[in-house]
Amino acid sequence: MITPNILETLRNRRSIRKFEDRLVEAKKVDALIEAALRAPSSRGTYPWEFIVVTDPVLLRRLGKAKEHGAAFLADAPMAVVVAADPDKCDVWTEDCSIAAILLQLAAEELGLGSCWAQIRLRSHDTKESAEDYLKKMLCLPDTYIVECVIGIGYPGEQKSGHARESLLFERVHCNRFSA
Repeated sequence: MITPNILETLRNRRSIRKFEDRLVEAKKVDALIEAALRAPSSRGTYPWEFIVVTDPVLLRRLGKAKEHGAAFLADAPMAVVVAADPDKCDVWTEDCSIAAILLQLAAEELGLGSCWAQIRLRSHDTKESAEDYLKKMLCLPDTYIVECVIGIGYPGEQKSGHARESLLFERVHCNRFSA
């Protein structure tokens, strides 16, 4: 059974793209890292790697990782790059995604906001992928793949959670798909 606390966290969590100009305390960064490291992994392979970025110069460069949808990273006080060694596991994408959402839920629980920036299969510009841009910038091995970057910080905007009425209950089926 889902505890009332996790359900409340899910009800309140929204993507936050504006952050206060305030650093995230080391204790909270440690809790975020622990949450990500506690993510389940297929067959216990743990293919993911996390790069915690707090350097303002690197954060500004992260904001330019792709043509659309990453600019908010430039103003985040921290970001976590989620990458993987695909040779460790055939379901590395799923493992990375699970770790990333646990990171976002932990951020919410800690009073922080977060937003996912998709990197895999996205372009940096007409000549380079967002992945290759980040691999060079962060010294990742060529064989690694960057799934996403999660921007994290104290929310600089307030958003209400999505109303229960807006949930897509029509996409839930019992025993069999029904059109």
